[in-house]
Amino acid sequence: MTDERKQHPEEESFKDKILNSLHGAYEQSPEEPDDYEENDFSRFSTEINTQDNGEQPIEEQDSVGSRSQRNNLRAPEEDAFVPYDRKEEDIYPVDTKVRRRQQRKKEDKIVNKIVLIIVLVLLFVGGILGFSAYRYVSSSLKPLNAKNEQLVQVEIPSGSSNKEIGDVLEKSKIIKSGLVFNYYTKFKNYTGFQAGFYQMAPNMTLDEIGKLLEEGGSPTPVDVADKRLTIPEGYDVEQVAKKVAKVTEYSEKEFLALMEDEAFFTKLKEQYPQLLEGAAKAEGVRYRLEGYLYPATYDYYNSNTLEDIVTQMVDKSNTVLTPYLEQIQQKNMTLHEVLTIASLVEKEGVKEGDRKNIAQVFANRVAVDMPLQSDISILYALGEHKELVTYEDTAVDSPYNLYLNTGYGPGPFDNPSEEAIQAVLNPTENDYYYFVADIDTGKVYFAKTYEEHMEYVEEYVNK
Repeated sequence: MTDERKQHPEEESFKDKILNSLHGAYEQSPEEPDDYEENDFSRFSTEINTQDNGEQPIEEQDSVGSRSQRNNLRAPEEDAFVPYDRKEEDIYPVDTKVRRRQQRKKEDKIVNKIVLIIVLVLLFVGGILGFSAYRYVSSSLKPLNAKNEQLVQVEIPSGSSNKEIGDVLEKSKIIKSGLVFNYYTKFKNYTGFQAGFYQMAPNMTLDEIGKLLEEGGSPTPVDVADKRLTIPEGYDVEQVAKKVAKVTEYSEKEFLALMEDEAFFTKLKEQYPQLLEGAAKAEGVRYRLEGYLYPATYDYYNSNTLEDIVTQMVDKSNTVLTPYLEQIQQKNMTLHEVLTIASLVEKEGVKEGDRKNIAQVFANRVAVDMPLQSDISILYALGEHKELVTYEDTAVDSPYNLYLNTGYGPGPFDNPSEEAIQAVLNPTENDYYYFVADIDTGKVYFAKTYEEHMEYVEEYVNK
């Protein structure tokens, strides 16, 4: 090869130019390896010589080998030059798959992190929303302002649904949420809300409002009262006296003195003859109006006298009980007897089903001349309010002691609700003679025999 170059200096110069140009192209290539070797350069020289002479020098074939052999001998580098017409994975299949697998793992990790972050954010936001909703509902179930007794006159239009009533009360600033009111009244099975004008205050509970709407308002607007007097169901006369003393300017002593005033009772009897006929004939009663002071919410004006307050309560009893007079006569009972049993049922049971069964138990006992043995009668006879009655208590000398005396007693033991009255008039037929309530759960257990009853007492009371 050396001799040929000497014999043809022009060709040698031409070849050198071409080789230099190729060499420069490799140097400019971005994929040129750093460890470019002389043997690779010789490969291009050999190719050019072959093009010029039509053959390849033997010594170069022996020392270097064919092009395919030389390509196999070269160690693949990560940044090695890749011809434009060949794919990288064809030349470096293993490295490419590894890199792609690693890339996918990185991408999966990033995706997982993003998903985890999104889930945590959603849980956090959901927790905040859930807690906020819980607080909102909880606060909506309470009075809007427990310290605000200022009465507001509210008109409930005829035909209003519970939802529409709730909206009216919310706009009138009586309750916090009309939506919560709607669901609460449905949950508590409040029905029969009546249209009319009502006087309400922000310190009223949802139950107080529901019961007031069931009782009905006035058909026309009235002067806004100064205060609101609420008598809870099952309150006896002495408890009513304390409640009146808290709201009005009249003391307990004054109220109880009016309850014992025969002249005042006679005046009321003339006004409500059917209602108070049984109370007038009763003997040995502590207060003749016990059971006739209907538990409800009343409007109180500073100009009201104590007689006005009591008359308002008796008038409410007359309104509620008059529709039941015919049914009472059909059962061969007096109104006074119905109120007396209802006053026991009011305290002995809470659920409607229990009250109806208890009313029948009392009827079963009276039918066989068996004492009712109600603890409520003992507590009334003692004039005390305590959780448990002892054997010593059952021996108290009083006509109200239904452990010692048969029948219903002199008269009512408290002022019962309409629900308790309905339970007496529509009891559930049964053949039970005993019942006892679990002091923890309030569940009532009924028994036909004394032995079965004592088993329940031992299990649910003496425990």
